[in-house]
Amino acid sequence: MTDNSNKVAIVTGASGGIGAAIAERLARDGFTVVVNYAGNAAPAEALVARIEGNGGRAVAAQADIADPVAVARLFDTAQAAFGGVDVLVNNAGVMQLATIAESDDALFDRQVAINLKGVFNTLREASRRLRDGGRIVNISSSVTGLLQPTYGVYAATKAAVEAMTSVLTKELRGRNITVNAIAPGPTATKLFLDGKPQEVIDRLAKMAPLERLGQPEDIAAAVAFLAGPDAAWINGQTLRANGGII
Repeated sequence: MTDNSNKVAIVTGASGGIGAAIAERLARDGFTVVVNYAGNAAPAEALVARIEGNGGRAVAAQADIADPVAVARLFDTAQAAFGGVDVLVNNAGVMQLATIAESDDALFDRQVAINLKGVFNTLREASRRLRDGGRIVNISSSVTGLLQPTYGVYAATKAAVEAMTSVLTKELRGRNITVNAIAPGPTATKLFLDGKPQEVIDRLAKMAPLERLGQPEDIAAAVAFLAGPDAAWINGQTLRANGGII
């Protein structure tokens, strides 16, 4: 296995769900992990303790990614603690579902602020500060292909993330930094399961040919691939990690 012991990864929204699985997997692969969280420190600190208990290195860092000043401070924290940043995983996001007709301004503004502006904030900072040879992995969603009713605003923010992914690859020419996105399908996280009746969850689990929901560890494995040496020739792509649902 390639030595990642001198490499530093920031994972946004890493205190639970897919983000926590990504942070744990990257730590197992040897990365030093900056566990970003927005508000509740306790789960992030517990994750850091778990990583360190398993022999890894991690630090928790608070930042609301919708705030560009906070994002700059997040990178400052990584720089001060570990000397720089090699990997950015843009995992933080929110999902609020409603038809377009029933979507109010608050629903639209919150998802755009976090899912789109937040990713823009971190990509802008990473473009300036990521060490050459680094990796950026953005978390999109397979709803950009499924395009179901009630997902209009959420899907729009994720489609924009995929567009920025492709553009940024070209803007980072000459620095050996890859930029890719992963588009999970239905994944068994609190974000996905909250508010859904069991029959809806069961139906969604059967939609993919593999006939199950994704697990956070499935997505973390895909991130680990894109962050590692075997993905050095993968650039500007969106990988649909969804069990074949689309």
